[in-house]
Amino acid sequence: MYSETEDVIRALAENAEGVCRAYLPAGRREGSYWIVGDLQNNPGRSLFVRLTGPASGPGAAGKFTDGATGEHGDLLDIIRERTGISRFPDLLAEARAHLGRPQPVLPDKQVQRKAKAAGGTPAAAARLFAASMPVAGTLADTYLRARGLTQGGRMSALRFHPKCWHRDEGQTRSFPRPALIAAVTDGAGALQGVHRTWLAPDGQGKARVETQRRAMGHLLGNAVRLTPHDDILVVGEGIETMLSLVEAVPGLPVWAALSSGHLGAVLPPEGLQRLYIAIDRDPAGQRAAERLSARALDAGIGCHVLEPLLGDFNDDLRAYGKEALRQHLAGQIEPEDWHRLTG
Repeated sequence: MYSETEDVIRALAENAEGVCRAYLPAGRREGSYWIVGDLQNNPGRSLFVRLTGPASGPGAAGKFTDGATGEHGDLLDIIRERTGISRFPDLLAEARAHLGRPQPVLPDKQVQRKAKAAGGTPAAAARLFAASMPVAGTLADTYLRARGLTQGGRMSALRFHPKCWHRDEGQTRSFPRPALIAAVTDGAGALQGVHRTWLAPDGQGKARVETQRRAMGHLLGNAVRLTPHDDILVVGEGIETMLSLVEAVPGLPVWAALSSGHLGAVLPPEGLQRLYIAIDRDPAGQRAAERLSARALDAGIGCHVLEPLLGDFNDDLRAYGKEALRQHLAGQIEPEDWHRLTG
């Protein structure tokens, strides 16, 4: 292990809670530990991440143990599992991005060499997205419609891949499965990553696998830009959540940040006057909204939080229907913005 790697691991350990909030948002802090169900970010109390302690040795900060499976490791292992990044250099790059560190500048000889394309990079994400097809009429369309979402087939940020490779933790082989593919782009519109949701063979739900969703590439600060915006923007966590808002109010400009950790780190675009944060009804969503609101207000952007009646806005849509969700949103969006967006 070379010194730069040790330095990154040490920095991650010093910010262990921030790493957990970003990559294991279904958990919560209890005393000196972050507690969650497992490495797949399921709710529960099996996996413990130590948040405080020495830099190395027994009781070191950043170490985790899963009481149910016996798995153990450090924060880099958590990031690897949650992003699907397999190559160590790309994993370090993801960790640097989370820490807000610049990527290293390679010597001239290395820059001139033809680099081998690697999985988990924006280039690999771009290849997967290019190999995918429009959503309309596919199993991805079936999946979205089963959740009351009819607009996904019109959105260029969403695509479908009939045979996207999938491998669960502990498996030695990957299997091709149908998947909804979402483009993660930066402020300039450049594709930086993709998000994959593996689907059941008939499209009526997600695949019956442990890890149903996984991202690749660079997510921090970026988002799935589902619809165009000008000076008003609505940003939230899940793709289905944000499509639910468009279902009720077709004029809404919406982004999906993909998790509460990434929601708190979204970079508002230049020229934005009003930001609406569509939260999920859980503590992680509340904390993400607080972080993003503080940054938006510091930048002089008016900020409001949109809250669902149930767990998230897709729950609301399926339980109460479009018109009820529309009326619920009308009571939370500023009247002048509502008239602009629905006029």
